[in-house]
Amino acid sequence: MRATATAVAGTLAAVGALHAVWSRSPWPCRDREQFADLVVGVAPDRLPSAGACLAVAGLLGTGAYLVAARGGVLPPLGPRRLRTAGAAGVAGALLTRALAGPFAFARRTPDFVRLDRRVYAPLCLALGTGAAVVAARGR
Repeated sequence: MRATATAVAGTLAAVGALHAVWSRSPWPCRDREQFADLVVGVAPDRLPSAGACLAVAGLLGTGAYLVAARGGVLPPLGPRRLRTAGAAGVAGALLTRALAGPFAFARRTPDFVRLDRRVYAPLCLALGTGAAVVAARGR
C-alpha cells in the first residue's frame, strides 16, 4: 500500500510542480507555440493564465498529500473520513479525466490528441486506479 501511495503521490507532486513551472515558462517545450500545441492543444493566445496553472498546481499538491496521508506515507491531518473522501475524490477526478479526456479534447490540436491518447489519458488512468486502491485500502 505504501509503495502505491508513494508512487501516486510522488507523480502527482511532480506534475503539480510542472504546472507551477508552466505558470512562468513553457519548459520543456522550446517556445509558447510548441507548448500550446503539445501540452494544452490550443492556439498560443488561448493558453491558461499563470493563476490557472498555479491553481492546478495547488490542487495536484493537495491531491498528492491526501493520497500520501491515506497510504500512511505522510502524517495524517484531520479526520480519517476526510482523507478517505479526499483520496477517493482524487481517484474520481483522475479516472474521469482518463475516460472522458479523449472525447472532451477530440477537437484540440492533432499533436495534443495523439499525446493525450498515448500519454496523458493512460497516466491519469494509472494514477486514478492507484489512488482508488489507496482510498479503499489505506489507513
